[in-house]
Amino acid sequence: MSDIPAPGTVALVGGDEWAPGCSFDAELLAAAGSDRVLVLPTAAAYEHPERSVVRAAEWFGPLGGEVEGLMVLSRADAGDAGVADRVRAARFVYLNGSSPMHLRSVLKGSLVWEALVAAWRGGAVVAASSGAAMALTDPMVDARGGGLTLGLGLVSDLAVVPHFGSDPEDAHGQKMHRSVLLAPRGTPVAGVPERTALLRRSDGSWASAGEGSVAVFLDGAPAESGLAALPC
Repeated sequence: MSDIPAPGTVALVGGDEWAPGCSFDAELLAAAGSDRVLVLPTAAAYEHPERSVVRAAEWFGPLGGEVEGLMVLSRADAGDAGVADRVRAARFVYLNGSSPMHLRSVLKGSLVWEALVAAWRGGAVVAASSGAAMALTDPMVDARGGGLTLGLGLVSDLAVVPHFGSDPEDAHGQKMHRSVLLAPRGTPVAGVPERTALLRRSDGSWASAGEGSVAVFLDGAPAESGLAALPC
């Protein structure tokens, strides 16, 4: 029997995190096996990131969770060995949403990113919402127009479009349509509604949880097999 631990659960949240309807957060706490949630408001670095930590604490408190904010807001922060050690030791890391480009530029190739990947491979839960969810996959959807670019790749061969069905900037689905058409053949694109999570569990299986339902597109059309079209 292998002594290598299974990776932890990954939750790709469609936005409006830490709000009624996000019933999956209780499941994520249980999967983490810890009541501590480490929040990295990196993607919201220019939008009062401390407020994100306060919101997370207000949400997780009634669920039995204790939130710690880790202000990884710049490349210098992401290169700090002590900060990386705190990420590596975490059992539940939550990256809230805003700018996927900023998140990618801060974390890519950094000590903190290496620590996050190591924590996940050791069984930690990693959740990311909105723009952060976009950045965790590779390819990554460019929020500016729906094209595809290089992502961080914690989950590979998958692109995620958050706020699916409720994005006022894409009311007619033009950016979503572009993402679906530009995705390499065989690479699914998942549309994740707000207050909804696309979950990749430790055994490689996928599930949709929360208020809405995840839509999966493959090779330019809705995937007949739904979540089964996602990479193992």
